Amino acid sequence: MTTRGAPAGGRGVRGDLFDPCCPTRQLLDRIGTKWTSMAVKALADAAPEEVRFAELRRRMPGVSQKMLSVTLRSLTRDGLVSRRVEPAVPPRVFYRLTGLGMSLEAVLAGLRTWAEEHMAEIDRANAATDQEADEG
Repeated sequence: MTTRGAPAGGRGVRGDLFDPCCPTRQLLDRIGTKWTSMAVKALADAAPEEVRFAELRRRMPGVSQKMLSVTLRSLTRDGLVSRRVEPAVPPRVFYRLTGLGMSLEAVLAGLRTWAEEHMAEIDRANAATDQEADEG
């Protein structure tokens, strides 16, 4: 069975964000998280140098070891981050943005700039909505 607008085989139509099977939508779900954005930013700040896992975790306040591991695994799988392991006890693992990852950083930087420029407006809208809810 296929979803409406999806070709046989369960793959969505590219560019149809309303189709749950859309590959673009699936990628946006992965790169649109705060941890992905923070990891890409931390790796971009270090570029072209590599960053060890523990150092990345220190640069990302609030991220758990498991969440960082899941995030880096996803970024590596998508070709946005490269991973290098030095054989040691324990193994030393290093991460670096790929060229594709650096191109994503440029896009995320624009989003961060937009957020910084508009957070006050968003905070005011939230406060007004909360006040209306309290009064109503």
